[in-house]
Amino acid sequence: MAPTKPKSKSHKDKAKNKARAKAAAPLINPRELLVQATTHLEEGDPETAARIARTAYENIGETGRQAGAALTLLGHIYVELGEIDTARSFFLKAVKVDEDGSLPEDVGGGAEKFLWLAQLSEEGGQDSVAWFERGAAVLRRQIQELTDSLDSRPQSRDVQEAAIVDKRRRLADALCAVAEVYMTDLSWEEDAEQRCEALITEATLLAPESPETWRTVANVRISQTRVDEAREALKRNLSLWWDLEPEDPAVPAFPARISLVRLLIEVEMEKEAIEVTDRLVLEDDRSVEALYLGGYAKYLLGDKMKAQAQGKPEDEEAWKALWRSSRKWLTQCLKVFQQEEYEDERLGEHARELKESINSELGTPAEEEEDEWESTDDEEWEGIEDGDEDTEMQ
Repeated sequence: MAPTKPKSKSHKDKAKNKARAKAAAPLINPRELLVQATTHLEEGDPETAARIARTAYENIGETGRQAGAALTLLGHIYVELGEIDTARSFFLKAVKVDEDGSLPEDVGGGAEKFLWLAQLSEEGGQDSVAWFERGAAVLRRQIQELTDSLDSRPQSRDVQEAAIVDKRRRLADALCAVAEVYMTDLSWEEDAEQRCEALITEATLLAPESPETWRTVANVRISQTRVDEAREALKRNLSLWWDLEPEDPAVPAFPARISLVRLLIEVEMEKEAIEVTDRLVLEDDRSVEALYLGGYAKYLLGDKMKAQAQGKPEDEEAWKALWRSSRKWLTQCLKVFQQEEYEDERLGEHARELKESINSELGTPAEEEEDEWESTDDEEWEGIEDGDEDTEMQ
């Protein structure tokens, strides 16, 4: 009998081969990939974090249980990368997965995506407020649920109480952010001041231990020209974190402290402003804003001391020393400004004006002073502290 032609492999054989190949391929654990991506993000490597998180999302799919977690994480990552439109698109997709924030937070539920969209809103104004309010509604619900379950879970009471404190703080921060919108984008609305007052009142009741709450209170009081109350709120802010270690999570974020310095200068608390900028520059000596604000605060305080010197040699030397230090900070500010191609031209122009004002009084600095940079100057503090008890930190 002639040999028969071999039969082609059946569909069943092909399916078996595919199954074997799939079994031989390394298994991808999306949850583990998200943990890895989060670690890379926290370590300052958003590029690697983005690559890993995208792989995780591709394996989860748009409707998988971890989809919201992947999308929210990708939103965070692209904020860090400075790609705001991409970040916004991921957060919007995360909202579609969890429209009312009712899913568990470990799978992307909760308020976070709404609060990010409020901050990244292209329209600002009412659009930002609407996103903040959606996030606030989620936080209120979570706080109520945790509070209601306290007595039913005595074994985890401490953990639940800590969670309540954290969510109350986050809610207070959201309310403060809404107040900031009403002081800027929506300041023209008839009830803007009343809304701000209600928001900061609730925020202080929710989280009196939050520096952000008191910074916003101070901002509102300044807008109302209630300067003494603004100063008290700023002292309250400083008292909550000043003695903490720099890495303590209760210390406000760098941008929040920059905003704080601006308010301190606005209410003529220059000494405190200088102390805060000294700490900021120790953390980042290439921050244009910190260098500018520190130099500006020293200029203003030196100007006050100059007006009060009345010809006394020791007083004359005190304000001149402070202005020399101001000039160093402003010189460094302008150097970094140019190197970084910083975009705020008004800041750069004002820094140059301040420096020229100092030069007109003290003369052009020596070349070695122009090249010298240090973040603190111990000599100047003798002149600041003597007879300046009213501005001591409370």
